Order: sequence, then structure tokens, then C-alpha cells
Amino acid sequence: MNRADVIPSLVLSAHALARIAAQDAGNEAPAAQWRVLSLLEQSGSKRVGELATAARTTQPGMTRLIGVLESSGLVLRSPVPEDSRAIAVDITDAGRAALRTWRAEFRDTLAPRFADLGDDDWSTLMRAAEILAAHTTND
Repeated sequence: MNRADVIPSLVLSAHALARIAAQDAGNEAPAAQWRVLSLLEQSGSKRVGELATAARTTQPGMTRLIGVLESSGLVLRSPVPEDSRAIAVDITDAGRAALRTWRAEFRDTLAPRFADLGDDDWSTLMRAAEILAAHTTND
């Protein structure tokens, strides 16, 4: 594989792993739910429009998703003090717990696929994960 193909291959493989884990675990929650909760956990409170942009969805679609997440107790909506028309969304403790459970479920579901890896391969994967995390963090 050449350099130009590495990043697209990683992205496609990550999407495939997420799909496989969701199917194998029987997790029927939409992927967008986990993306939104992850975004809120990583970056804190966001306006609905910011979340829609970050999740690459429409604002009405995000508003519907936030409504579902709020009714499940996973997020909390509150007014933005400096803009009476805007609503901020933040993850709740229950949302953080659901995210931890989802991540553990994915980890446990995918673990058997990687059980035969040796220490060198694990070191390579850990380094790749560190590099990807460093280049995908929003500052």
C-alpha cells in the first residue's frame, strides 16, 4: 500500500469495524446518536447548529435527534444566555454512562477479531490510534 492510500484505507476500515460491531452486538441505536454524544463529551456544550454541522446532518434532523436523546436523559438542552434564540446541548451523566457502555460493548464485540495479534501488531495499532487521535482532536 502506498502513502496516498493509507488514510482512506484506515477510514474505510474504521467504518467497517463500527458497522460490524453494531451488527454483532445488536446495537440498534443510530450511529449519529453516538457521534453526537462523543462530540459533546469531547468538546463540551454545543449549539444545535454546531452539532448539525459537526455531525454532517441538517439542523432539523439534529433537532429531532436531540429531542430523542433528551427524552432518554442522555443530553440536556438549555438556553444560551447571550442569544435568547439559541439552544445549547450538553451531555448528561447518563449520556456519559451510555457512551462508556457502548464503547465497552464495541470493544468486547470486536476483541475476538484481534485475539490472534502479537505484541508487535498491538504496538503498531496502539501507535496508529495515538496518531489518529492527535490528528482528529478539535482545538
